[in-house]
Amino acid sequence: MIQPTYVNIVKTWFKLTFKKVFLGALILLIGLNALGYFMQDALMVQTIGPLCVPVFLIFYFVKYKALGFAFISFLVFTFFGDVSFLFFSDDTLVQASSVLYLLSYLFLLIMVLPHFKLFEVDKWVGTYLLVVFFIALYFLYVFYGILQAMSLNPAEVLLFGVRNLMLIVLAFISFGVFLNTQSKQSALFLTAVIFFGLAVVIRYINLYYLFDWRFELLQRVMYAIALFVMFKYVMVRRPIKKKPKAIQLNERYPSDTVLS
Repeated sequence: MIQPTYVNIVKTWFKLTFKKVFLGALILLIGLNALGYFMQDALMVQTIGPLCVPVFLIFYFVKYKALGFAFISFLVFTFFGDVSFLFFSDDTLVQASSVLYLLSYLFLLIMVLPHFKLFEVDKWVGTYLLVVFFIALYFLYVFYGILQAMSLNPAEVLLFGVRNLMLIVLAFISFGVFLNTQSKQSALFLTAVIFFGLAVVIRYINLYYLFDWRFELLQRVMYAIALFVMFKYVMVRRPIKKKPKAIQLNERYPSDTVLS
């Protein structure tokens, strides 16, 4: 007996796929972070924060079996940056985490740089990229001057400048690759870099201007989305290779005439 159409639709909707499970992992991480901040549970907040990299990595290896060296290095330094509070005191925590995240961005740059073909970029696209790049540099210079005027640790301010300069360069190159290729792969990489940049900006605003748990939660949400999108980028780069189907020859032909 043929079941009604709506029953088949419901079954298809609730049928779990890898994409839904991977998205569910992101929603779960965001939900647990939100729960920790709403409950004001410091231990829960510190425990859940560094789980993004291991959780996404576990789900990734459920379907995919290999990772490139640059992306593995990015994940390693990112994870150490997430857990740096376990090894450093408050005085050196910001500096140590900034160095680790800076190294992780360096490996992202190594991943995207081979796709940036400088001489293939249209002159108008190149001009637009340069304008955006210099505008971003100007805002970085203004923010850097504000931090210097606050009499903060010079090393901390320097690391802020270098880390954000690396993000600007990374965004500039990934934006150039996107404009030149218009591919899903380049769009995912650019999106991830933008979310990483937003997370860093929100973190510094919350750290130096106002401390509000809602801003800290927003920073973690941006960071989790950035990692999620970066894993999606790697999945697009590394599709699963399907075994070719065996070719079956038909013994019957639509015509009795055979051309030799």
